[in-house]
Amino acid sequence: MTSQSIQQLIEAFQRLPGVGPKTAERYAFYLVRTGNDEITGILDALNKVRASIVQCTQCFNFAEVSPCEICSSPKRDKTIVCVVSHSADVVALEKTGSFNGVYHILGGTLNAIEGVRPEHLKIKELAARARQGIAKELIIALNADMEGETTSLYLVKLLQPLGIRLTRLARGLPMGSDIQYADELTLANALQDRKTLSEG
Repeated sequence: MTSQSIQQLIEAFQRLPGVGPKTAERYAFYLVRTGNDEITGILDALNKVRASIVQCTQCFNFAEVSPCEICSSPKRDKTIVCVVSHSADVVALEKTGSFNGVYHILGGTLNAIEGVRPEHLKIKELAARARQGIAKELIIALNADMEGETTSLYLVKLLQPLGIRLTRLARGLPMGSDIQYADELTLANALQDRKTLSEG
């Protein structure tokens, strides 16, 4: 029989993506065993994130300032925008060192089963950004799964009339894989060998 407070902690961990009952239980008992210093450190980190992290008004990435460091950098090529699902994808692509453009985070992908429709994502904002005329190329860098493919097709249909070049990552990424879990070399090759969807 687990105490009520530990059970609540286990249930809280289970709400995190990818954390099942066994992993949540391990996390909870690890924290209980390690004591106050470890718990205080985690609480401090969480409070700092809550107090200091904002969403960039240009790319919708999480950052400590807005516009974020990438969007405000004079060294980044603002004419190339890489469209990704989540902030974790930006981290993965930045690790390759192969991309010098800027990003646009949709905040997910279309998913009819879960009720995720275009209005729930930053698609309207992407279209508005494309209409500004600064970006010459949009790289659609979504996961190679059903939701990613559906969202990619929707974006091509929406953005093609705007006359902007549309490309997608090369399919060195296996079908069904997540960008954030791909190794740097595979991602770098996918960026360099990206395929044209629309010349604009």
